[in-house]
Amino acid sequence: MQEPEEKKIALELLETEQAYVNRLHLLDQIFYTELMKEAKNGKTVPEEVVKMIFSNISSIYQFHAKFFLPELQKRMEDWSCNPRIGDVIQKLAPFLKMYGEYVKNFDKAVELITVWSEKSPPFQDLIADIQKRKVCANLTLQHHMLEPVQRIPRYELLLKDYVRKLPPESPDRDDAEKALEMIFMVAKHSNAAIAEMERLQNLWAVYQRLGLEDDIVDPSNELIKEGPIQKISTRNNSTSEKYLFLFNNMLLYCVPKVIQVGAEFQVHLRIDVDGMKVRELNDTQFPHTFLVSGKQRTLELQAR
Repeated sequence: MQEPEEKKIALELLETEQAYVNRLHLLDQIFYTELMKEAKNGKTVPEEVVKMIFSNISSIYQFHAKFFLPELQKRMEDWSCNPRIGDVIQKLAPFLKMYGEYVKNFDKAVELITVWSEKSPPFQDLIADIQKRKVCANLTLQHHMLEPVQRIPRYELLLKDYVRKLPPESPDRDDAEKALEMIFMVAKHSNAAIAEMERLQNLWAVYQRLGLEDDIVDPSNELIKEGPIQKISTRNNSTSEKYLFLFNNMLLYCVPKVIQVGAEFQVHLRIDVDGMKVRELNDTQFPHTFLVSGKQRTLELQAR
């Protein structure tokens, strides 16, 4: 008899999960454990660096090896009398939020491997030694570390396929659809973690360009727009080059530094967005001009 399509997909989920647990074992029990051992002996890199590279891989490994894989195996053995996986995946889904931390840390982890491989030859040698082993299948540590990043999208694809192939009257339909919705939310959570990390990195880069002034550095700020602008001086009818940073709560009016050591700009004025007004002007001598007035003061500016 031909196996039903949904069972084939459930079996594929089980097979890929077994391979995935082996990959997690390699990352946690071999790479992480051996690098940590050498770090403790003070031979390669600080222990903190190893912890930062592997993030929360141990929790992810324990969860899949001790909970999810055994549950799936048990379910597939009983398939003939209980053909369903939706409930098992519903139990798993909330735990997948653990991946947010790992995914958020991934770029930093890869960068740390590169930096410390150059700084510490013993660290590089140990990684190279592990990579030569049969269990690594000629792939690099970075390649293996990518696997958890790709795992949740893989669950989503397999489950979508599973739901699509289920007969309308299947007892697993409701559970499987609910499980798919939960996995979708986790994937979104993971993407949101990456987006938040990128936002903070970009924000930090802007603060560095501004010279890290204490009253400006705030992680909750959002940069909306930045760019060069001309300041109009009505006294002598001339313009001078300035630069604006518009955040959700303030407008920074800056002067580009001639000698760019450290900061790129000097903040001359900060206008609170609260109560700020912008009005276009019809000036024939200076086109594209507008007035920005706030509690602090009023500026006459010209855009390109």
